[in-house]
Amino acid sequence: ATYEITARTPDTKVLILTTYDLDEYVYQALCAGASGFLLKDASARQLAEGIRVVAAGDSLLAPSATRRLITEFTRLHHTTTGIGAGPRPPARTGVADLTERETEVLALIAQGLSNGEIAGHLFVTESTVKTHVSKMLVKLGLRDRTQAAIFAHENGVVVTASANGRRR
Repeated sequence: ATYEITARTPDTKVLILTTYDLDEYVYQALCAGASGFLLKDASARQLAEGIRVVAAGDSLLAPSATRRLITEFTRLHHTTTGIGAGPRPPARTGVADLTERETEVLALIAQGLSNGEIAGHLFVTESTVKTHVSKMLVKLGLRDRTQAAIFAHENGVVVTASANGRRR
């Protein structure tokens, strides 16, 4: 259905909502033209945010699917390019070109957070987050949030809790 919808009306955005958290379904949905993929256990707030994100022309994946997709993409990329056996080629631009806030936003995108969730986490408006995301994508030469999440994982931009409970 997604393929037919997007083929007939390319401007239409499709957000898949399913109980099946299977890689095969995620890949098929994305290949068919879906802009988003959420699980039915998503809260009403997450679903509403997902609809807004997709309607605005962005992409969205359930956090569990994002992690698996990044892991698989990275594995395939390393297998086909030989990256991982030696030093990685330098990125077009690097994390050093980002502001501290853009780096924070990138790390939160890598965790699968939506703009609304990032705004709540950083105590800023969603509009401010969108500005940071746009600037970060331009600086890194990336097309979308999925590429940003992959870039973040490949370049070690992750937010983890340290032993004393502070984020680093």
